[in-house]
Amino acid sequence: MDLFARRNDEERLAQRLREGEVAALREYYAQYAEYLSGICSRYITDRDDVKDIFQDSLLKIVTNINRFEYRGKGSLRAWSAKITVNQALKFLSSRKKHEFISLDRDITEEAEEEDPPLEDIPPELLHAMIRELPTGYRTVFNLFVFEEKSHREIASLLGIRPDTSASQLHKAKNLLAKKIRQYNKDLEKL
Repeated sequence: MDLFARRNDEERLAQRLREGEVAALREYYAQYAEYLSGICSRYITDRDDVKDIFQDSLLKIVTNINRFEYRGKGSLRAWSAKITVNQALKFLSSRKKHEFISLDRDITEEAEEEDPPLEDIPPELLHAMIRELPTGYRTVFNLFVFEEKSHREIASLLGIRPDTSASQLHKAKNLLAKKIRQYNKDLEKL
């Protein structure tokens, strides 16, 4: 396959989806299901809820494929990811599970934890540690780290103040650092 054909695979796949081609839906699913499901599981911890959000995301993607504009390699993946993140946030909002702690009530300020070494931690374990974070911490952490949103953007998405977003990220990082340090200590004992 030449470079031009490979570069336009996403664009052709999107066009085939627009035309309602069943084989294109299977191909899309094969290429993106694991990735999009992983996005869902970064925000949502309940396995059944992850499946529901993933299905809702796929439905939204397929029914809105006419709105997709090809902007270069990776644009279909990025567009699909954005829809999936939005579906996860919509779910959290509907369940009122954000659990954000306002800075007004957040009197104790924790010192910034030093970044612990990550080289011995398997990616799936790190993912599990992130999933164990309280919902508000996890949501802000994911939006900041993986979606590269600013605190202002996060605040707008979640209906919180930017300083609350910053506080949640700070606490998420500290809690995650403690979990990683504990894992490394446990590993040293073996």
